[in-house]
Amino acid sequence: MAIADLRKSDMMAHLLDALDAGKDIGHYGRLVFAMVARHFLSEKELIEYLQKDRDFSAEDARSLYQQVQGKDYNPPRRERVLEWQQQQDFPICPNPDDPDACNVYKDLQFPEEVYEHISEYHEQKES
Repeated sequence: MAIADLRKSDMMAHLLDALDAGKDIGHYGRLVFAMVARHFLSEKELIEYLQKDRDFSAEDARSLYQQVQGKDYNPPRRERVLEWQQQQDFPICPNPDDPDACNVYKDLQFPEEVYEHISEYHEQKES
């Protein structure tokens, strides 16, 4: 069910397919995947998926998961994904010319605390 939920986002479906094919999705691709997927997959499932990247070990996957979880990273905005994509070969966003593409907040429903965290961040930034 959780994988099906992630596939509602074309970008996440693209990353899942690339990982299933054993492709190297790059540092930022793995980071984006972890930042989004941690809200839909168990720790075990997320780590197993990251290990499908041919250049990423079990230890690397566990470490990335712990970093993202420990710092409670919010899923990245579309602009950040496109910015990160410029820094690697693998295209994180399969359709960057579409202004609606790669906006996980449009495509996916996150737990309420994600939206609350974002709201608090913007309130602090304004004061």
